Amino acid sequence: MSRFTDAEAQFLDGQRLGRLATLGPEGGPQCRPVGFRLNREFGTVDIGGYDLARTRKYRNIQADPRVSFVVDDLESIDPWRPRGVEIRGTAEALESESFGGRVGPLIRVRPIRILAWGLGSPDHPSPG
Repeated sequence: MSRFTDAEAQFLDGQRLGRLATLGPEGGPQCRPVGFRLNREFGTVDIGGYDLARTRKYRNIQADPRVSFVVDDLESIDPWRPRGVEIRGTAEALESESFGGRVGPLIRVRPIRILAWGLGSPDHPSPG
C-alpha cells in the first residue's frame, strides 16, 4: 500500500537518481547519490547498487535507520520550475532482495513524512 500520491509516484517513476542522507558513526550527516526505484507493493523506495553491503551508507543504516531521501530536477529554467520529492523516514539494510533483475543487498526506505513541490497541483506548489 503506497503513501505516495499519484503525482509523487509518477514523478519518482520518471527519475533514476536521488540523494540518500544517512547518519555517520560520529552522528554527522552523509549524503550520497544513489539509483532507486519506487516499490509500489510496499510503498517504499528501494535503493540498490554495486557492492552495496560494503558501502558506508549501508553500514550507517545498520547502526541508525533514520534517513532522508531527495529526488529533484528542473522541469524548466525559463520560467524557473524546480520540482521534487523529499522522503523522511527509516531504512532497512536488507541482505537479499530483488532489484533491477538482480538479487542481493538492498536499502529499503519507509516513509514517515513525504514533502513534494512543483508537481503541478495545489497540493505540490513550487517553492517561493
